Amino acid sequence: MADFLVASGTVGGLTVVLLLVWRRARGSAPGRWRLAARAGLALAVAMTVTGAGLYQLTKSRSLQLAGELVRRVETEERVVALTFDDGPTPEYTDRVLQELEAHDAAATFYLVGAAAEDHPDLVAAIVEAGHEVGNHSYSHPRMYFVSSAVVKREIERTDEVLRTAGYSGPITFRPPGCKRLLTTPLYLASTGRTTVTWDLEPDSLPEIADDADALADYVVDNVRPGSIVLMHVMYDGREPSRAALPEILERLEADGYRFVTVSELLALADR
Repeated sequence: MADFLVASGTVGGLTVVLLLVWRRARGSAPGRWRLAARAGLALAVAMTVTGAGLYQLTKSRSLQLAGELVRRVETEERVVALTFDDGPTPEYTDRVLQELEAHDAAATFYLVGAAAEDHPDLVAAIVEAGHEVGNHSYSHPRMYFVSSAVVKREIERTDEVLRTAGYSGPITFRPPGCKRLLTTPLYLASTGRTTVTWDLEPDSLPEIADDADALADYVVDNVRPGSIVLMHVMYDGREPSRAALPEILERLEADGYRFVTVSELLALADR
């Protein structure tokens, strides 16, 4: 809402400027109208370009207005961070944990605070298995046109839920849908939090989202040392992603990759 008010105020101010220009223009009435029309056209173009740019910024994986953002770490070590968004859910959390355990693979679970609050036992199971948990907001809103108070509540409440469930490690943040604009990055920067996005998101590609083999092929073919892979495995409609996970683990392991948490990956950047 705060960002919306700023944008509205900007448009209103530009409108007032145009009216003043029109009133102060000298010459005939047709001349004034031509000036106003040109100014209006320029305003429309500027607003369109600005709007398009802001829209792209709200979902950018590699750029935000404030704070630290990481989508991949530059390293020569063959390491990759597998990350799972949403949940935890009773139906699928244990299955994912079993697949990871079979390959001695660490991962990072970006959990929704409300779901974690409903299932603290599942958060505890993730932690006890040696994995990292991250903050994916409390109610999974799109966090671009929201107030600072909403941002604080979504993030701090989720942190509290994760701590109460027994997690004591570092907590990075991943905005739902990667959506954020001004208030969220500013709050993250003011509290020293790192925004973690990704460089590979196989199950968000419509052409392969329903094909487990294609999902695995995409990850194996495109992964690089230091990659952060995002997958969605917590809900009924994500069976292809769950089915792809063991193949991804097996093939990357065979290629010499080691699976690390996001924090372990970030530590490599500091060397």
